[in-house]
Amino acid sequence: RSQIRALLRACSGNELNLMFPMVSEVDEVIRARELVDKEIRFLTRHNYTIPSSINIGVMLEVPALIWHIPALAPCVDFISVGSNDLLQFLFASDRASPRLTGRFDGLSPVFLKILRQVVVECQNHDVPLSLCGEMAGVPVEAMALIAIGFRSISMSASSIGPVKEMVLSLDASALEAEILPQLDQPVKSLRPVIEAFARSNNIPL
Repeated sequence: RSQIRALLRACSGNELNLMFPMVSEVDEVIRARELVDKEIRFLTRHNYTIPSSINIGVMLEVPALIWHIPALAPCVDFISVGSNDLLQFLFASDRASPRLTGRFDGLSPVFLKILRQVVVECQNHDVPLSLCGEMAGVPVEAMALIAIGFRSISMSASSIGPVKEMVLSLDASALEAEILPQLDQPVKSLRPVIEAFARSNNIPL
């Protein structure tokens, strides 16, 4: 509550985008929104200026939440996929362990298929969707995200140049037609397929 109150006060008179992490169930979002409403009432009662608008979102990083998107959609203003944690939880693999480094690839067709499901569900329920995580800042991974339908991704400042160069040379519809049929392939990674597409279409990686 103290963090929510601080955010509301810091955005006095301005737009506030408030995202809750590690959400597993829709009920958690409902209770979180109730806390926000409670703090708004508190600040209003004490004559503070509240934000001009408040958008409530969630970080999707717990796999269970994927199957709750239809019920989640009316409760949120946006969803952002946390790809690092989602990949780790999906494969029950500690990404901080050097022994498991490289054990699973973010371009696994299984992982991409799940991300594609998130894209479709958010489109069906008109929920703005973005993705943040290490894969968004690597051109070949960013290509895969575009292929499965992501149109908003965030990355560190140093990654913007290479990813932007890739995007400007990319035919997204051709890439989608190439990659989507591959999501059911029983392979460890679609990285070779995406890299081959980039080479044949002169896309810088």
